[in-house]
Amino acid sequence: MFRRFGFVLIAAVFAAAPAAAQDRPVQLTIGGGYTAVLGAASDRVGSGGNFTLGVLFNASEMVSLQGEYGWNGMKQKQLTIDVAPTPFAGGVPTDFFADANMQYGAFNVLLNPPMSGKAAPYVLAGLGVYYRPVTITTPSLGYATVCDPYWYVCYPAVVPVEQIVGERSSTDFGMNFGGGVNFKIKDATSIFFEVRYHYIWGPDIKAVNPLSGTESAGGKANGQFLPITVGFRF
Repeated sequence: MFRRFGFVLIAAVFAAAPAAAQDRPVQLTIGGGYTAVLGAASDRVGSGGNFTLGVLFNASEMVSLQGEYGWNGMKQKQLTIDVAPTPFAGGVPTDFFADANMQYGAFNVLLNPPMSGKAAPYVLAGLGVYYRPVTITTPSLGYATVCDPYWYVCYPAVVPVEQIVGERSSTDFGMNFGGGVNFKIKDATSIFFEVRYHYIWGPDIKAVNPLSGTESAGGKANGQFLPITVGFRF
């Protein structure tokens, strides 16, 4: 699937008809906005803000190529897990906190339909590498059971809280697609408004039995994000 999607992007570039050179063949893009977390991860990681920085190569009036870095800071999420003073005692609901972010480097293809006027819509799609760290903290000590792929940890039996808290991360491939509108201000400078969907193929998290050390299926940490961004091209 990953390889097929890449061939489609390359074909789109070479299928576009040549056109006159742009006002500026190379542009810098910078933007920021809001990022919503979608899917099952939204129960474990909070939505937050985003910042993007990229370089846009205008190959023709219809096709542009973009190299981009994006940072998405997720709002801290508070969850409740039962924690017991001993492995065999009854648990007490205890607060746990998850701090996370999502960073990526992507290569995108933008298709710009011929339009007259200052407002011009566009669509884009691309592939990238995504880095997702998460830090779990709690003020409590004791024993608990947790299986959460989005925290990159899964213990189906009781373990010390020290094995649950800490920082973990995953680096994975993903794709993005979406569209926006470019509003020309002056010459090659413009403001853009963009909505994009990111899908990340996350790792398989194994369920580890602390008594026997055996592993079994615990869940998959796929990611889905929807950034809404406003920015400048110049």
